Amino acid sequence: MINESLFYAKILLFGEYGIIEDSMGLSIPYNQFQGKFEVPDIEPTDVQIRSNKSILRFTKHLEQMQFTGELPVKFNIQQLKSDLETGMYFDSSIPQGFGVGSSGALVAALYAKYAVTPITSNDIMIGDNLAELKNVLAIMESYFHGTSSGLDPMICYLNLPILIKGKGNLDTVGLPVEQSNGKGAIFLLNTGSPGKTKGLVEHFLERLKEEGFRNMVRTELKKHNDSAVKHFLKGEVKPLVNSVKEISQLFLQNFKPMIPKNVERLWEKGLETNAYYLKLCGSGGGGFVLGFTEDLEKAKSMLEGHNLQVIHKM
Repeated sequence: MINESLFYAKILLFGEYGIIEDSMGLSIPYNQFQGKFEVPDIEPTDVQIRSNKSILRFTKHLEQMQFTGELPVKFNIQQLKSDLETGMYFDSSIPQGFGVGSSGALVAALYAKYAVTPITSNDIMIGDNLAELKNVLAIMESYFHGTSSGLDPMICYLNLPILIKGKGNLDTVGLPVEQSNGKGAIFLLNTGSPGKTKGLVEHFLERLKEEGFRNMVRTELKKHNDSAVKHFLKGEVKPLVNSVKEISQLFLQNFKPMIPKNVERLWEKGLETNAYYLKLCGSGGGGFVLGFTEDLEKAKSMLEGHNLQVIHKM
């Protein structure tokens, strides 16, 4: 019997790259994209076969880690293999390489269905369960990216907003009420092509060896990022947008490889006109970028021809 549970995408609203150096972060579920396990009713499509084979490769990796003791949770590998033999695949609308948690949703789904004693959302605030869950999911997801914080699959698994307070300190958090008639908004802008997380994170880690860059991340970026998180959670629109403007400027000056070439001019235009401000959604290089504006209609007119997905009205 296949578990029909849906696992939603996630969006890291704040903290991209900064959380590596203990800035605050805020990640939220995003239910416009989702995935779940399915078994083909008829002859499987090429996409379904590729998904099935991809999960089988991942399963072998998990089996090896379980054998060596590297995986701190026991999985029902035999059941997983048995389900894969029936053609089971992950039916997902979450675009890969777009910074919204495609691998995180798969990891979350596998953990939920095949971990022998999974930590449930009911137990999450007991003892060290939140940190333990994050650690297990990080070890699993590192298969896809070389390294993982575990945050993406955790959001997908719990379907709750998570506040990263720095130094690995996590908490669930309530989001401000959406203002359905508000003029301001946070939106996604599709760059049209996927990004490559692994190479960009490696580039960032190399840059951290430079004293000037490291100091900028630990002081300026942290200050504006942490302010943005606090203003957002309090529903303070103008101070939030002002903080995002500073983040947008810092990224344009210091993170050029992470800004997709086809949105660089749009990024600059936002800063020049103050109609909207763009920032990375995840590691960058492609996928989606995030936009913040006090006047959505004005931002739409400035970004005419580009598809904007509103994720929060304010």
